[in-house]
Amino acid sequence: MPDTLSVSTPSRAGTARTLMRVLPFVRPALPRIILGMVAALLAGLVALGLPLVLQSLVDGPLASGDASQVWPAAVIVLVLGVLEAAFIMARRFLVLTPGTHVEAALRTTLYAKLQDLPVAFHDKWQSGQLLSRAMSDLGLIRRWLSFGLVLLIVNFIMIVVGAIVLFLWSWLLALVFLVCSIPLWIYAYVFEQKYSIVARRSQDQQGDLATAVEESVHGIRVLKAFGRGKYSLEKFTRQADQLRGTELDKARAIASIWLWLLLVPDVAFALCLGAGVWLVVDGQLTSGALVAFFATATVLRFPIESIGFLLSMTFDTRTAVDRLFEVLDSPNPITDPADPSTVTDPRGRLTFEDVHFRYQDAPPGVPDLVDGVDLDLEPGETMALVGLTGSGKTTITALTTRLYDVTGGAIKLDGVDIRNLTREELRRRIAMAFEDATLFSASVRDNVLLGRPELTDGGDAVLAEALEIAQAEFVAELPEGEDTTVGEEGLSLSGGQRQRLALARAVAAAPSVLVLDDPLSALDVDTEARVEAALRRVLATTTALIVAHRPSTVQLADRVALLQDGKVTAVGTHSQLLATNDHYRYVISSLEPDNPREVEK
Repeated sequence: MPDTLSVSTPSRAGTARTLMRVLPFVRPALPRIILGMVAALLAGLVALGLPLVLQSLVDGPLASGDASQVWPAAVIVLVLGVLEAAFIMARRFLVLTPGTHVEAALRTTLYAKLQDLPVAFHDKWQSGQLLSRAMSDLGLIRRWLSFGLVLLIVNFIMIVVGAIVLFLWSWLLALVFLVCSIPLWIYAYVFEQKYSIVARRSQDQQGDLATAVEESVHGIRVLKAFGRGKYSLEKFTRQADQLRGTELDKARAIASIWLWLLLVPDVAFALCLGAGVWLVVDGQLTSGALVAFFATATVLRFPIESIGFLLSMTFDTRTAVDRLFEVLDSPNPITDPADPSTVTDPRGRLTFEDVHFRYQDAPPGVPDLVDGVDLDLEPGETMALVGLTGSGKTTITALTTRLYDVTGGAIKLDGVDIRNLTREELRRRIAMAFEDATLFSASVRDNVLLGRPELTDGGDAVLAEALEIAQAEFVAELPEGEDTTVGEEGLSLSGGQRQRLALARAVAAAPSVLVLDDPLSALDVDTEARVEAALRRVLATTTALIVAHRPSTVQLADRVALLQDGKVTAVGTHSQLLATNDHYRYVISSLEPDNPREVEK
């Protein structure tokens, strides 16, 4: 979802229809939620039984002066009060646990969807927007299921039952009371139209704010280095002020409905009191019946007053469900085939056949980013991709593991179109190491053996060999060696150390094809030379596609493919291309010189 989320409008689908979308997740919890509703309803019915006791008390012992009859009535009131408390406690016990199970199921489903969606989806969506959906929106859905939904249904039933009881006491007073409530229902409809828009804007702005915090935390080194902390704070303050204004709009909307919720019942009580006294004086109503009527109306006051916050919670939840399913409904064009093929003879032959690629939002008339690439990597061969910035080198490497799908032509692994393989098999046979090395907040062991899940509890030999090839001897000097947690994104390590662990991760995966996107760019010359020497052992038996930004990296390759404007314009050995291709000589001369760029930690 683009950055324009903060100005999006809510779905016009009905609230009930939208909320029903979570039913598949709620279904296992429905028995306990329904039992919780029954418990809440029984508590309400017990409360409605109290006016009957009060009527018998007023019209009986209080009218006759028989004090002996007061104590039994008091005992009945006490018993009813205890029953009401017990049912309320049972309601809380029944509904709290299933709500957390539903939230966990939704969060797991959302996370699985995020893992399944292609890189193109994550390129467009702000991480803060996804985080706010996974945390605050799902928490809101849980609270509504455990509290809002139960009380909304039970309170509506209570209002209906209470209205019937009021008519049994006095049809005239009941009619006055109900007529006075009509403005509430009218305003509730107006409230929904107004509140839904501002609620959606608030939740989107919370996502924007979460993104701002995440970016500033991850980029704290850059902000400090350039002295831009104040600028970042000012930007955050502007976004926080926007959210504050939206929250105030929400508060005003809620305050306006609360005005009606408090005013209308008070007006109804006053009118009913005047009419009730007149009916008692006229002999059409007993004093006990009048007391019972007002006791019943008092019991109904909370269900009526609760309409405001229950409606606002329901509309907030409707927005949360909309936002959740914006992610869950996102199409994934990169999926496993219905009838997948498999590589029966894995040798590592990688073939590009007239490969084209362009982004979906690329304007018409613009040439493809990858425009008809033909390459054939033989098993065990190392091929370097060389070209000026923007020629399409990194894009080609991303296509090999279907991080993006080709928009034309085909990439084949051992004669099988990679689109006909399951993504799991494809990414097991082709491993990548990126220039921008990303590590996870886990141990060195877990990071390096990420591509070998069967070895996470062992694999010491594989781990040691991968670290040795990547020349990651610094691991032994870490506080806990291979079991040291490297911290979030590995930022406690230098760039060169992160790159070497990322390279070790790719090597440890033992793939048929190794794809390296300039994995040595952060290394000094001496370290790079040692890594290249060790890496040659792996490249001798593994097909490799390497993006080269330094002349020494080109030396690793058996052949070199020259890219220009998304096309392969020449293929040959380094010496052949130097002798015959002017553009290749220009590209090689423009590559970074082999000099130290970073002092290792």
